[in-house]
Amino acid sequence: MTTILDPSPVFRPDMEGCDPNFRNFETNSHTDQVRNTYQLMHTHQTVDFVRRKMEHWCKLDHAQLTMLECLEELNNLVDESDPDVDVPNIYHAFQTAESVREKHPDKDWLHLTGLIHDAGKIMAIWGEPQWCVVGDTFPTGCQPAESVVFRHSTFQDNPDMKDPKFK
Repeated sequence: MTTILDPSPVFRPDMEGCDPNFRNFETNSHTDQVRNTYQLMHTHQTVDFVRRKMEHWCKLDHAQLTMLECLEELNNLVDESDPDVDVPNIYHAFQTAESVREKHPDKDWLHLTGLIHDAGKIMAIWGEPQWCVVGDTFPTGCQPAESVVFRHSTFQDNPDMKDPKFK
């Protein structure tokens, strides 16, 4: 059996002093929408699904855009998986970049990373359902880590979870 360690708890920012409702997936202003997005994601994202999407999207033949054009397209997307965001994704991109700049003024590469970290969500603008491109990520082909959002209530219909080679 292969164990995949989840480094995200080590690298997540310190949440002490934050609003206790921040990143609250159980109770928020659009709980049903958030839960439904994760339910669909955790049901349908399988090893085979990922292979098909990689074959489709990794051809890199869907558009040629500058990063600013890509970000401007995200003005048409509100992330259904985020319990804290109800504004178009371009706002989130600039908020993230600015927050990173305030905390790490000497790391311009990190400011840019904060700005473009959700650029892949443009696939939702191009027709992918949001559950396919938004939300917290998880590896397929193995049991989900304890840190995966809704881990205990949303994977029961994922075919990979019933496949002995992924146990």
